[in-house]
Amino acid sequence: MPAAPEIPPAEKSAYAHEAIIATRWKDNDVYGHVNNADYYGYFDTVINELLISEGGLDIHDGETIGLCAESHCKFLGPLSFPGSVDAFLRVAHIGSSSVRYELALFDRSSGESAAVGWFVHVFVDARTRRPAEISTQMRELFERLQVS
Repeated sequence: MPAAPEIPPAEKSAYAHEAIIATRWKDNDVYGHVNNADYYGYFDTVINELLISEGGLDIHDGETIGLCAESHCKFLGPLSFPGSVDAFLRVAHIGSSSVRYELALFDRSSGESAAVGWFVHVFVDARTRRPAEISTQMRELFERLQVS
């Protein structure tokens, strides 16, 4: 079994892209903090918002879509509603039809680390679900966000 990738750093300066995500009333669980499953939703939000706004992803009529092939989250601290999340992203690996993002979440008001993790997208033909080459526009975006 191959070794798991290293856990991404929990320092904001290690990331190339930042977005702010508002927590929602429904995110809190009975323990008074954001449920662990919602952290994955924040990862998904920062990734797809960027792909749509800068990568040319057309989620409704595009020929290519990205499917999650793998994800991981290491929880470091709580988030809660009301509040905001500083979500950070960088690209760790670019393949011909896949990309591995590394992400970090921070509580916006305290600056405390909430989570780090990774997310692998495989780009496929929207109709056949067969692997598809990453578009030039998206590849250029990934290269700008790639860690050295």
